Amino acid sequence: MTDKKIDTVELGTGGPRVGVQGLGCMGMSFAYGPTDAGEARATLERALELGITLYDTADMYGMGENEEFIAPFIRAHRDEVVLATKFAISLDPSDPARRSIRNDRPYLRQCVEASLRRLGVDEIDLYYMHRREVNVPIEETVGAMAELVAEGKVKHLGLSEVTASELHAAQAVHPIAALQSEWSLFSRDIEDGVVPAAAELGIALVPYSPLGRGFLTGSFVNADKELTADDFRRQQPRFTGHNAAANAALLEPVREIAKAHGATLGQVALAWVQQQSAVRGLAVVPIPGTRRRTRVEENAAATRLRLTERDLALLEPLAGQVAGARYADMTFTSAGRE
Repeated sequence: MTDKKIDTVELGTGGPRVGVQGLGCMGMSFAYGPTDAGEARATLERALELGITLYDTADMYGMGENEEFIAPFIRAHRDEVVLATKFAISLDPSDPARRSIRNDRPYLRQCVEASLRRLGVDEIDLYYMHRREVNVPIEETVGAMAELVAEGKVKHLGLSEVTASELHAAQAVHPIAALQSEWSLFSRDIEDGVVPAAAELGIALVPYSPLGRGFLTGSFVNADKELTADDFRRQQPRFTGHNAAANAALLEPVREIAKAHGATLGQVALAWVQQQSAVRGLAVVPIPGTRRRTRVEENAAATRLRLTERDLALLEPLAGQVAGARYADMTFTSAGRE
């Protein structure tokens, strides 16, 4: 394939300039079963060659292991990449499946220092509040995050899975560069309020799971049987039982469009997300996750695929037909609070 670099866009008003597609690094060492570490490291390098400059991790991915995994790559290319990490999800070391949400200032301070240490950097380019603790005013949390900007530990602030009203409240305290929420052909609940609010405020959307955690690539024939025992998708309603079979059947229009364009199903799904930038009037930088060079090449090529009006019309009904919620517990998402 060609090594032509992908286009770039400003990540929110006054934010950093990044490739129009980023890279989700979580699966390189967490959540999706065994990893070939050498191939994952090569994937980081290949992504950069293709113009992918936004690299996304979080402190809870493997309880810090994911930050440590990508740290050598980040340090080796410090002036070329935009590093994003997150705080707010606290895991129980004795049982990582048990988690709580913390947005308080002392926990934030503890988390940022630990992330800086693991990553081996002096400053985080984009620091997200990973999830919202509703008992702590968001103005208080963002105010504490703004202190990190003033201290030179963080350059830009981001939020994840917040509502439209929470986004407005946060922006009133300090500029927010990016909002990270799930957005794909299978997950469109944020379009009701969150996306218009972000567009109004000049905040970029960074869609995570733009490939429906892999479902939209057409990779699964029987998802709940094909996933390894330690794959977290076994707990996701859309991947289990009758839901998995029903959702697999929804991919026929995606296959039809992919065939017409000489593309893969995943490229059609990513192209749909990328085109939401023009449709919705805001910067959209999806962060599909992968740990394979061939897949990152495929994903990057999707930034140059343009879907027709007919394509978009065929894809429009899919989200409304999906079986199962995107999480077993939706209270930690914006849709669970809107």
